[in-house]
Amino acid sequence: MGRIMLIRNAEIWKMGRADVRVEDGRISAIGSLSAMGSEAVCDANGGALLPGLHDHHIHLAATAVGRRSVQCGPPEVVSEAQLAAALSAALSAPGEGWLRGIGYHESVAGMLDAALIDAWVRDRPVRIQHRSGRMWFLNSAALEVCLTNAAPSPGLEKSGGKWTGRLFDDDPWLRVAAPQSPPDFTAVSRELARCGITGITDMSAANVPSSASEFDRQIAEGHLLQKTMIAGTLGLAEAHFGSHLMLGPAKLHLHEWALPPLEEAVSFIRNAHGQGRAIASHCTTEVELVFTLAALREGGVISGDRIEHGGVVPDHLLADIAELGLNVVSQPHFIAERGDQYLADVEPRDHALLYRLAAFNRAGVVLAGGSDAPYGSIDPWAAMRAAVSRRTASGVTIGENESLTPEEALALYLADPQDLPRQRSIEIGSKADLCMLDLPWKEARERLSSDDVRMTIIDGSIVRDCVNQAPI
Repeated sequence: MGRIMLIRNAEIWKMGRADVRVEDGRISAIGSLSAMGSEAVCDANGGALLPGLHDHHIHLAATAVGRRSVQCGPPEVVSEAQLAAALSAALSAPGEGWLRGIGYHESVAGMLDAALIDAWVRDRPVRIQHRSGRMWFLNSAALEVCLTNAAPSPGLEKSGGKWTGRLFDDDPWLRVAAPQSPPDFTAVSRELARCGITGITDMSAANVPSSASEFDRQIAEGHLLQKTMIAGTLGLAEAHFGSHLMLGPAKLHLHEWALPPLEEAVSFIRNAHGQGRAIASHCTTEVELVFTLAALREGGVISGDRIEHGGVVPDHLLADIAELGLNVVSQPHFIAERGDQYLADVEPRDHALLYRLAAFNRAGVVLAGGSDAPYGSIDPWAAMRAAVSRRTASGVTIGENESLTPEEALALYLADPQDLPRQRSIEIGSKADLCMLDLPWKEARERLSSDDVRMTIIDGSIVRDCVNQAPI
């Protein structure tokens, strides 16, 4: 007999109080159950038992690397003096080689360049990533390393015959010019487990077959606990996928200021559909969304095609999304984390259109949630709170009519990653990927806090037990 466990007295999501038996990674019985032999017994004490949460948009490797990086932007760093101090503190810590900064926003010290970073750090190579993920700032030492290892990237800016240190939209070049070993996923995976997350969708546009091999390796070695779907390039379809790894959509990574020819995007869509894969299009701006919808109308739509972010969605484009039957994966926490900056940077007429939520539900559009970590918080419960409140860090409400109920907010993370319209449930025969709370849902919905996650179970195995201070 395989692994067996009895969960007593749980408030099962959408069912009520009952016991749940888990055998060989699946739910085998639900009801008033007696313990069998030496099976492990866990008393939920009336706490809510939910399907495990799924983060539908994360960049796992970047998140793992980010844990070793210097925070260079709001809210931790809001001035040039604070940025200089943060880099100085990193220099004083043991270590050598590259310094990596993340989360930078130009409100701190304008558009950085090599000369400015050299004034803070000259003797070690430094690269600082803009919080959009689309731009890097390199100091002179970093430029020297990169240009020794690789020919200049087309995205490397030059002015007056000199490199400025600004690199636009060319992470693949940076990986060649400044190679690093793949990061260990252990710490991030356990942080996800602490929040009740049992599955993720990695939405990194550059994922290729070797990326899938790395995910497979880390799953096999126990560094990555969560069931994982990976999106990425068309070439990713040629990869081998293990039992906990799934092929995801083809990522159409658009940049408003450098959109590809429409026919190129249409060809990408058709090739992805020819592989039996949906497409996931990066649409943080209205222009990117208009372009995506035009390309889909030309290239065709299949079930599962999705819009990532939906940063600015006017009513007429929302109607087009509904008409085409597209799904949307949003980041509700961006209103809490970045809302005050949006209010300063975005045209006032668009404020009510930022990261809409309830409007999609009203229009019948399937909506799911993802963190976009490391560009946003990894905590889905913080995102749920933001979806309900719609408040910025300073307390300003953005799009009050876009607020969700706690149940609707939770539902963003219960969608089946392979079929977003389907909400996962706890039923006999279903996978035992579970999130147990300390509280009944009636109380937990008022808090929406990751502190209330008591236990996380993946394939019937406890990977996080807050009572016994695991992971196990």
